[in-house]
Amino acid sequence: MLRPLNAFFGLFSRDLGIDLGTANTLVYVRGKGIVISEPSVVAVDQRSRRVVAVGAEAKAMVGKTPETIVAVRPLKDGVIADFDTVEAMLHYFIRKVHVQRLIAPHPRVVVGIPSGVTEVEKRAAKDAALSAGAREAYAIEEPMAAAIGAGLPINEPVGSMIVDIGGGTTEVAVISLGDNVVNHSIRIAGDEIDESMVQYARRDHNLVIGERTAENAKIAAGSAYPLEEERRVVLRGRDLLTGLPKAVEVSSVEIRDAISGPVRTIVDLVRSCVEETPPELVADIMEYGIILAGGGALLQGLDRRLQSELRMPVYLADDPLTCVARGTGRVAEALHLYRRALQSGQDLRRAS
Repeated sequence: MLRPLNAFFGLFSRDLGIDLGTANTLVYVRGKGIVISEPSVVAVDQRSRRVVAVGAEAKAMVGKTPETIVAVRPLKDGVIADFDTVEAMLHYFIRKVHVQRLIAPHPRVVVGIPSGVTEVEKRAAKDAALSAGAREAYAIEEPMAAAIGAGLPINEPVGSMIVDIGGGTTEVAVISLGDNVVNHSIRIAGDEIDESMVQYARRDHNLVIGERTAENAKIAAGSAYPLEEERRVVLRGRDLLTGLPKAVEVSSVEIRDAISGPVRTIVDLVRSCVEETPPELVADIMEYGIILAGGGALLQGLDRRLQSELRMPVYLADDPLTCVARGTGRVAEALHLYRRALQSGQDLRRAS
């Protein structure tokens, strides 16, 4: 009886695809596309444990709240660090997009998760979606979702290589016939690049800067390869010696050197995946290229750096920030086409 009812509810439900990222959460609604893109931040009142704000409103509170209110990022390195807070965040997003109707069934939800997580972490993501109001919950690995979102022919006998660089994890996968042939994940990505900026400012300029300042400097002048026209940016923070406000102007050359450690690690990860890929699939990749997705793919010159070191074409996906969300949404719209991609984690259903 359950499956016929689920099919009936599916006619009215707005099924969701969710990119539950360390830095940002994106929500794709069936038939509408991406309707939410907000920071993965929750502000909590420590005394009452009540959620005060979620998303963009909560991020605006970071570093500016009274002692009783703490703005936290409940995901670390792409996995759930605080289950209750993630549940509250998902509940907020699901309620925000799932408009009540005469018949208002709970939605089916497909959640993108890092490929390197344990079964316990995978189960936690699906449980959080169910607790937040999902009728059924599925988990799909983020590189697979990114490849689907980028329009790669994952179900064909052709090798497709995707590099997904998020806030907490970098994942590289070679996909053929709907499954991973080679798959590697490391917990070094955009956040570690930002942290390298923070450490550089402290070490070289005795300047204490925040995460947002580091991220803004990375966006404005960060690069992985020499730029045609080098840039300069001003870092503003607190002098480590005097405790007073201080501003320092730095060049994109200095920033490139400051973030070279995590960038090198990411490049080496992609290289090792190419080395492990079967020759026939390498031939396909050489013909069709490596696709970069995720917010970290927007680091200037990263595609040129990889192309120079690997000697094969490297392309930036269309709208790399939304690839995973679009992929989870397409899976939610046509689950029957992507059963193989979901095989590593069976669906969970709400208890009736």
